[in-house]
Amino acid sequence: MPSATRARNQIAEAFGEMRAGYDMARQTRFERRRDVPLMGAPADYHLAAQSEWLRTVEYARDMDRNDVVVGGIIDRAATNILLGNEGIRVDPQTGDEKLDQAWRERWEDWASNADACDVAGENAWPDIEWLALRQTFIDGDHFVLATDADKLQLIEAHRCRTPSQIARSKRKIIHGVELDSLRRRLRFWFTKNDVEPRAPLKYLRDVTAYDARDSAGFRKVMHTHGARRVSQTRGVSALAPMKFFLGAFEDINFAKLVQQQVVSCFAIFRQLDLGADDSAPAETRGERTPSTHADGQSRLLEGIAPGMELFGRAGEKITGFSPNIPNPEFFQHVRLILQLVGANLGLPLVLVLLDASETNFSGWRGAIEEARKGFRRLQSSFIRRLHQPVWLWRVREWLRDDKAAARATGWSVSPSGVIEVGKTDIKPFKHRWNPPAWPYIQPLQDAGTDLLRVRNGLISPRRLHAERNRDFGEIAKEIAEDNGRLIVEAKTRAAEINRQFPDDPHPVHWRECIALPTPDGVRLSLQGGADTSTQNNKGNNDD
Repeated sequence: MPSATRARNQIAEAFGEMRAGYDMARQTRFERRRDVPLMGAPADYHLAAQSEWLRTVEYARDMDRNDVVVGGIIDRAATNILLGNEGIRVDPQTGDEKLDQAWRERWEDWASNADACDVAGENAWPDIEWLALRQTFIDGDHFVLATDADKLQLIEAHRCRTPSQIARSKRKIIHGVELDSLRRRLRFWFTKNDVEPRAPLKYLRDVTAYDARDSAGFRKVMHTHGARRVSQTRGVSALAPMKFFLGAFEDINFAKLVQQQVVSCFAIFRQLDLGADDSAPAETRGERTPSTHADGQSRLLEGIAPGMELFGRAGEKITGFSPNIPNPEFFQHVRLILQLVGANLGLPLVLVLLDASETNFSGWRGAIEEARKGFRRLQSSFIRRLHQPVWLWRVREWLRDDKAAARATGWSVSPSGVIEVGKTDIKPFKHRWNPPAWPYIQPLQDAGTDLLRVRNGLISPRRLHAERNRDFGEIAKEIAEDNGRLIVEAKTRAAEINRQFPDDPHPVHWRECIALPTPDGVRLSLQGGADTSTQNNKGNNDD
């Protein structure tokens, strides 16, 4: 083979191998340069500097405090996930109805009393849910500590830190979280107080270590965080990808407001005729204030106000100018930014703006249904990280403090926390959390779908009510009590009527005094009359 041909083949082969890789592995001058490790790194590598990580937390908090859209959008996300004050409800499933009811009542008494469940005595359980979820969005993570006083303590993200004295040791500690060789949480290091934000954390005496689990293996520190990688120890603010967009969005809004204010005062074009005398001093329209620039130059700033009257000089022509501010493109730009912000938080634009005027009903419903898929995933993650550990902690405390309950279940807990399993079939720790369900978008159609699912055996009534965050046992009891009260009233009234008319050949049946909901196909026999049915039996009289 000639050398020229061989060279061409080698070049073609080399280019073929180059194109066989991913374009993402190559850097060009037309794309943004990203600071990434060339040999791969765990997620904690990108949070190696504790000061930088704390800066991201405070930057997100500042956006929450001061930006016009951030706080409201975060509130909206937490509200849709927890559905207002309903929260995530517990359903004990111990295998004993009386124990289930006892656990449920104890939980309600504890969870609804801020003095009973919060060390500070300020937040009941629904408030703790809300604050933990919302702060996880803002800071990236949040901590709830189960104390020995049977109360919970809320700890913000910035208090979980590593003193430089410990950082120099051989322990594997990532921003206050100590890990073992398998990345299991061993303990958390919290500052004893909120230290000065600008002061470095140096000494071991300034922090307190809390074991992640007790001697029985139950969690004592509930760490809610939105980790997206298995090698990520601390959470990152949900606002981190939107830092630039939201900062520029606020600056643009401010500039447009200032521009609108100036235009509302006056806007003119000055035009001097050829040969006009321009030596006269400029007219003073308001208070003048000197301003010095960074380069040392200075200029006079003259104040303006709405309703000012401006007089031109000799030979000067003044023409009014009223631009369209803000212009139509501004609103499209704002809409795009809000869409990007909502997409990062799993919220469609109709929820971000609380306005569905830009779409029809089908578009609104489709967007809401897609958003709810993400809400359900966040609900499940939140339950695993916060609710389940708190419930297990509470049940263990009840078994330890209430000897009668321990004897009834056959289980017991020693003062050191060791659990002795009972020989009965009762399982005091077994439970299920029912996340809040959203109201029907189309009540008639959605309720009909639920009815069809129950009738065709696709779901049980208790599971259907659990989907809607309702307790089936409580609803069944209320329905029986309410119907029983109606039946008593109906029977009493029917008896009064029959006593008043004793000679009537057709006495009044109590069912004629009441209209109870009856399932289709159930035939009712009234005294002295023919069978009736609530079902429309068309075609039965064809004979």
